[in-house]
Amino acid sequence: MSPRTQAAFVLACSTAMASPAFAQNATSAPTAPPAPPPQEVSVVGTRIARTAGSAHVVREKQLDAFKYDDPTAVVTQVPGVYARGEDGFGLRPNIGVRGVNPDRSKKVALMEDGIPFAPAPYSASAAYFFPLMARMVAVRVIKGPAAISYGPQTVGGAIDLVTRAVPQTTSGAIDAALGQYGYGKLHGHVGSGNEKVGFLVEGVHIQSDGFKKLPNDADTGFAHNEWMVKGYWVVDPAASARNEFRLKVTYSDELSNETYLGLSDKDFRADPLRRYGASALDRMQWHRTGIAFSHVLTPGKNVTVTTTVYRNDLARTWRKVNRFRGADLFEVLRDPTSPRNAVYNAVLNGEDGSSADENILIGPNQRDFVAQGVETRVKLEPRTGPLSHRIEYAVRLHQDRVDRRHSEDAFRMSGGQLVPVAAPTMVTAFNDASSEALSMHAIDAITWRSLTVTPGIRLEAIRSSFIDRAAHTTQRSLDHIVLPGVGAFYSIVPPLGVLAGVYRGFSPAPPGSLQGVRPETSVNYEGGLRFVKGSARAEAIAFYNDYSNLTDVCTLSSGCVEQNLDRQFDAGKARIYGLEAFAEHEHRLGKDVHLPFRVSYTVTRAEFLRSFGSEDPIFGNVKAGDEIPYVPRHQVSASVGVDSARASGHVAMLYVAPMREQAGSGAISDALHTDAQWTFDASASLRLLEGISLYGNIRNIFDERDIVSRRPFGARPNAPRWIQVGVKATF
Repeated sequence: MSPRTQAAFVLACSTAMASPAFAQNATSAPTAPPAPPPQEVSVVGTRIARTAGSAHVVREKQLDAFKYDDPTAVVTQVPGVYARGEDGFGLRPNIGVRGVNPDRSKKVALMEDGIPFAPAPYSASAAYFFPLMARMVAVRVIKGPAAISYGPQTVGGAIDLVTRAVPQTTSGAIDAALGQYGYGKLHGHVGSGNEKVGFLVEGVHIQSDGFKKLPNDADTGFAHNEWMVKGYWVVDPAASARNEFRLKVTYSDELSNETYLGLSDKDFRADPLRRYGASALDRMQWHRTGIAFSHVLTPGKNVTVTTTVYRNDLARTWRKVNRFRGADLFEVLRDPTSPRNAVYNAVLNGEDGSSADENILIGPNQRDFVAQGVETRVKLEPRTGPLSHRIEYAVRLHQDRVDRRHSEDAFRMSGGQLVPVAAPTMVTAFNDASSEALSMHAIDAITWRSLTVTPGIRLEAIRSSFIDRAAHTTQRSLDHIVLPGVGAFYSIVPPLGVLAGVYRGFSPAPPGSLQGVRPETSVNYEGGLRFVKGSARAEAIAFYNDYSNLTDVCTLSSGCVEQNLDRQFDAGKARIYGLEAFAEHEHRLGKDVHLPFRVSYTVTRAEFLRSFGSEDPIFGNVKAGDEIPYVPRHQVSASVGVDSARASGHVAMLYVAPMREQAGSGAISDALHTDAQWTFDASASLRLLEGISLYGNIRNIFDERDIVSRRPFGARPNAPRWIQVGVKATF
């Protein structure tokens, strides 16, 4: 899209817009009813207790209990959600839902207040940006047929991060914390509102010196800042037809001394927090701006029309070790003692290089992203005889783009230091990809007595282009798909019900895909039981995802070489199936003491159904029946706590079974795999004065040091034991 076309696009969009999550949660009108109790949170207008599908909400109370900065520690509390570790901080999470590839969370629909926040959801969906959890008051995870309300990725499900609402009275808070490894956090927000206008200003700064150690003792940490401003204006609070305008503006930036270079297994077992000196120059730097302007029209009691225009811009530069000139980094670290690899391994460990093949190629990958669009959602709640309806239909026009400028320079190791080699800079990628998408969906939750049936349909029409400026070639494509689905819930007795659903999953192929490459498609089934009574909830849901074409989009984080970057590889038929179990309850002891507990368990099987060979290292050479990498067979999450008016304490546990790092079958212990991960966390808080509390967190109580991933280049650890203390004041 040319600059002039982009300007016209934004101008055309400026007639207004909004998303349902933003409309309901982000800046609720002052006259809106109070928030419903936990079980009353709705999906497609239906209470979770009667939702025809799997839906979970991690609420503000849960988020505040542990104050996790790492998003993966939050979402893995939900059954069916897994994560592959990387940097130990969660700066760029790798999240998978129901077995989809977790690499850069690219197969999950990611939203903030209902607006997609992936840098370019259609053109380059890898989530190199993820909002800070400190700004969130809830996290919604939606799986099953309701996922067709979001997109474009619908195979696994959707994750919606919900930000703080504009307060109806003047209020605010400030939260400051310190901890090991140079950890620091400063978070504050203040706002005020009345029946006509309101505002909220919020800012967060989080930093760390890092827990990994370079030979020169340089900083291996990060600093991340985020700001958010919200406001609303009700045209006439007394009018019968309510007109409200809402504005949300965000700014984020990060500087992190992060690398893709891990360790050999031998070096990891000797010192898992070590970093090779070859990665001393690695650094990520980015900044992002976002804006969402909404108009909410409520012409009648049960009708709401929400329209939002949005735009997100992200510019990032990551200078990092890419490769050796003469060897594959992954193979060097996988087998560092072989005669060929030993020489290269010695260079990583600081010994002088003796040939051009031992030069280390380091380069900045510069990428600029734009994602913008306009969306209108209409919600109706009519009745037709004995049937009640909760209807939602929407249309969204979206455009996104990524410009890539990748280059690298050669360095040699000399005296333990990286020394530039006198040679021209090599340009490895110079291209841009863009997509324009029209998406529409309609869904209706129809209730008759104890039965709720929720049919729905989604349409995606995508036009994309890929311009390789180095090769002077242009490639264009046009695709469309219809995604139907239906779910049902039947209440056997008031607390207990049965649910079932089926829908078509989809993930688009990126621009520039080779001829014959198809989008990822599947038919997904689920069914189970749900019990909800008071604060108690328990459910068991089986799922089966039948892929007609399972795909992966190559990224540097998965170990792909530059020439395959952002290229899609097809695996064809596959199946992923399993069982999700969940239970939570808050037992009351006396008037002011509560004992909350929560437990979730997921068992998953994921396997390819055909044999093939692929240049994608996640796939490799596959035989029919091989298990899909990075899907744990078992995962358990649990927490228990004590809450009172004066003090509280909580303990949480997460177990993740070993995951294959290459497709294979047989005993996982005989293959390349991650370690089994047992993580225990604890938190406590004490109210010192009215509105002032002191808190402390211990991450990884038993200081377990596990290999959480070997992609892209070598073994990398989880974060070590980490103690943090802070004080929070509210007014």
